[in-house]
Amino acid sequence: MATSRSVRSATLALATALAALAVAAVPFPAGAAPSAPPAVTPRAETPALHDDAAGGEADADDPAIWRDAADPGRSLVIATAKKGGLRVYDLDAREVQSLPAPAAPGPGHAAGRFNNVDLVSGLRLSSGRADLAVVSDRGNDRLRFYRIDRDRAGGPLTDVTDPAAPPVFSASQQEIDEQRTAYGLATWTDQATGRSYALVSRRERTTLALLELTPGAGGTVGYRKVRTLDLPAAFRLPNGKKWSPCAEPGELPQVEGMVVDAHNGTLYAGQEDVGIWRLRADLTGTPKLIDKVREYGVPATYDDAAGKCVAGADPGYGGKRLTADVEGLTLVEEPKGDGYLLASSQGDNTFVAYDREISDDNEYEGGFRVAPASPALDGSEECDGAAALKAPLGAKYPNGLLVVQDGHDAPGDPARPSTNFKFVDLRDVLKAVDG
Repeated sequence: MATSRSVRSATLALATALAALAVAAVPFPAGAAPSAPPAVTPRAETPALHDDAAGGEADADDPAIWRDAADPGRSLVIATAKKGGLRVYDLDAREVQSLPAPAAPGPGHAAGRFNNVDLVSGLRLSSGRADLAVVSDRGNDRLRFYRIDRDRAGGPLTDVTDPAAPPVFSASQQEIDEQRTAYGLATWTDQATGRSYALVSRRERTTLALLELTPGAGGTVGYRKVRTLDLPAAFRLPNGKKWSPCAEPGELPQVEGMVVDAHNGTLYAGQEDVGIWRLRADLTGTPKLIDKVREYGVPATYDDAAGKCVAGADPGYGGKRLTADVEGLTLVEEPKGDGYLLASSQGDNTFVAYDREISDDNEYEGGFRVAPASPALDGSEECDGAAALKAPLGAKYPNGLLVVQDGHDAPGDPARPSTNFKFVDLRDVLKAVDG
């Protein structure tokens, strides 16, 4: 996340309080009470990552699921660990490879920091077709590419980034060091042309960039910028007032969680303190806000001394399902465009499901939470990233898999921040959503 842990905690406390007020304001029949969404429990969890010097400043953030078509039981989960680089896990949630983020280009400059990850299948390279993991490197304002070879000696991932890959947003190293850099990420292969792209958001800004992936010499991968689009930073409320989400001075409401539905070329983008946008993946046309966070429209000012936002009265213009931040977005893809869009409602530790069909205007379908399975296997809190795959994955997950980040892994040392990833049987998720 972009905020410090102290600011983030204060923001989440505010979000939780506002969510409670929103629930209390909903009328219920006599004798009835609002209920929490149904719970699902994880089957496994990855080893804890620690965001401190002893733990290599590794902080779990975003996962992707790669399916081994030849042997689905040997599929992999590829996940970012921020300054800790990349981690690769098998379906038992055991680590099979760890790759560091790039070192700083020199004294006083930022080192690599891997934020989000997504996959591209069968990209044509000079060395032949390959499956790739694509990563947003926030520290260097670049994309990085890793070829996936399941049985390669030394680990399945190999860095194939073109050394000449340019910064995504920054014009100089000085701008890179300011860290308004590549942040959220989603990949997309246009079914009409066969060309593959990455959509990248900019930290502390509303800008989205469309990058076409290009083959380089020696089997490397680079990219070229096609176009950019800026989402709104301010909104006109029904009462005629102008509203912007509260943030530290100079920050705009950023996007992180993104996913593309290749079936219809649609991008879903989570503007963290605003809601979920639907727009064309080629960044043409007009974006539509399909759901808002509960805090939408709440006036607030940033208290610099306290390091947090101080909110006023809720005018009631927000949504009913998402509590800021909107985070990891992923698709549960069924044939013919059926299925769900899932979103992490980080502020209240739940997940929201929407109909994947645009013809139904992405109708709300339900929600769930990832709850502890046992004292030794906890659930998911403050979830940053999520990935779902509805396909057989061997004997362990014959109905598919959902992987979610857990921002507070427990049990653990409360003085040492711990994060990891939870593996959830997708069948349990669909049962919860379908009721």
